[in-house]
Amino acid sequence: MLLAHISDLHLDGSERATRRATRVMDHLRALPHPPDALLVTGDIADHGEEAEYEEAARILSAPFPVLTCPGNHDARPAYRKALLGQEPDDGPINQAHHIDGTAILMCDSTIPGSDQGLLDTGTLAWMDTELTALPQDTPALIAFHQPPVALHHPLPDSYMLEEPERLADLLAAHPQVAAVLTGHAHTAAASTFAARPLIVGPAVTWTLRLPWEGDQAADRDQPPGLAFHILDDTRRLTTHYRVVI
Repeated sequence: MLLAHISDLHLDGSERATRRATRVMDHLRALPHPPDALLVTGDIADHGEEAEYEEAARILSAPFPVLTCPGNHDARPAYRKALLGQEPDDGPINQAHHIDGTAILMCDSTIPGSDQGLLDTGTLAWMDTELTALPQDTPALIAFHQPPVALHHPLPDSYMLEEPERLADLLAAHPQVAAVLTGHAHTAAASTFAARPLIVGPAVTWTLRLPWEGDQAADRDQPPGLAFHILDDTRRLTTHYRVVI
């Protein structure tokens, strides 16, 4: 299975944000062999306004499934109404998808009004129910916004996933989960969490400048980034990163 993965579009009605997101989607649509699905791990809108999600729905339209989850800049009611076509609601936006024999759980790790992340009790219970219902030979991927480990930069490390041990306990009970995928940090990164690969998708809007690269966090000159994940028959995840010029 081939998955594309982008994050942090921060659509705000500006020509710059629209151009960068459109460029990435045009690139994906033009691939000779398109992905089985595209994952978008949060901060789709910059201000959580309906117009931003209406634009996102237009830009993200594709001939392959587009799976999304919210980030700390997103607002649940407007997200539901304008992006998902649902009734506005303040509850967590959790969605399970089944792509090419793999379960992909797009989870809501947002805390309304906060930049911190948390997979709350209801979301963890939903995840447990979805994973328990899977046949034992069905692999799964879990995606949400805030990384559950430090990435060694003060900006994303100030707004990590809280109570990550609760997620680790859940993963220990579900060995079919092959990897954890996140966004939020604006940098392509790879680590581990709970003995699984932890892959951080690069940002579309701007790239995080790491401490040894300079003092200004936001590098707006870098091109948009994306990841390609291949999940093979052994449940091994291989990731390739690209930029879109």
